[in-house]
Amino acid sequence: MTSASRADSLPGTGAPRRAPLTWAAAGIVALCASVAVAVTIGPAEIGVADVWSVIAAHLGAGTTAGDVSPIRDGIVWDLRLPRTLLAAVCGAGLAVCGAVLQSLLRNPLADPFVLGVSSGASTGAVLVVVLGVGGGALSVPGGAFIGAVCSFALVMLLSHGLGGTTDRVVLAGVAAMQLFSALTSFVVMTAADAETTRGVLFWLLGSLGGAGWSDVGTTAAVLVLVLVVCLGYARTLDAFAFGQDAAAALGVHVARTRLVLLCATALLTAALVASAGAIGFVGLVLPHAVRALTGPAHARLLPVCALAGAVFLVWVDTLARTVLEPQEVPVGVVTSLIGVPAFVLVLYRTRRAR
Repeated sequence: MTSASRADSLPGTGAPRRAPLTWAAAGIVALCASVAVAVTIGPAEIGVADVWSVIAAHLGAGTTAGDVSPIRDGIVWDLRLPRTLLAAVCGAGLAVCGAVLQSLLRNPLADPFVLGVSSGASTGAVLVVVLGVGGGALSVPGGAFIGAVCSFALVMLLSHGLGGTTDRVVLAGVAAMQLFSALTSFVVMTAADAETTRGVLFWLLGSLGGAGWSDVGTTAAVLVLVLVVCLGYARTLDAFAFGQDAAAALGVHVARTRLVLLCATALLTAALVASAGAIGFVGLVLPHAVRALTGPAHARLLPVCALAGAVFLVWVDTLARTVLEPQEVPVGVVTSLIGVPAFVLVLYRTRRAR
């Protein structure tokens, strides 16, 4: 019996296993439709046909002359489209990281920020914004990425010193998260003025307002790379569902696999946090919802998680920027408001499963 088939036989999963390609096809259609419609929503009235005309023109497949004004062309191509695509990439990445970490750490409550990466990224960004670390040569996303890498390195060092087991990794992540959160609060409280504090807080709560094409390209490239790596370990992740000893008995190199996948998810989380700030609950809740549809086998779970996360965050960001228009709500606030009830449901189901 393969590890994938073993994963399908897990007790209590009870999820439909049929037609995985159907879920993927439906997800792709829903994502394309969501992006096209979300770009049209906002103060300026822009239709779906206008969106396609702008995209075709910029890709060299058509022209916007006589169809879309230069102002609307700029709104679509320079403002709304990169923001919507970045939301899709961030949602996909967070959901994939959550699915991998929940299986790797055998913890249904694990999410992309369990390794303290988000807190480290926040500290790096705050040091650049408030204290001017880097002397102007380091951007806020750059500082966030460096902070995330430092935090992850600390977690790996602590967990290795404590024995390197999955529970030690989680505990080290919690310790790093508290440490960097305290450093962030200390810097903001002692060195930032009121206006800077407001801007930093908005970023820490998650914001896609400053999205540009460079952010989309960078995060998308990291997402594709990490997704390919994780899919390459799909059968191995299935084996981890039975515990580390069972995985080792099936021929899995447990320590090396865990290190590779932890580094991959940390890299992706760092890239996402550097571009959009801390957006919580996406990686915690969505993998559970998708697993109920596709089953636990990661070869189909991960791609569908990516599509579901992308669609989810596209619409959450659309809601965040329009619900109190012209004021914008941080997207992390909206995901938390949606995610907390779902989180309680996950806790309840976990308790019942025991």
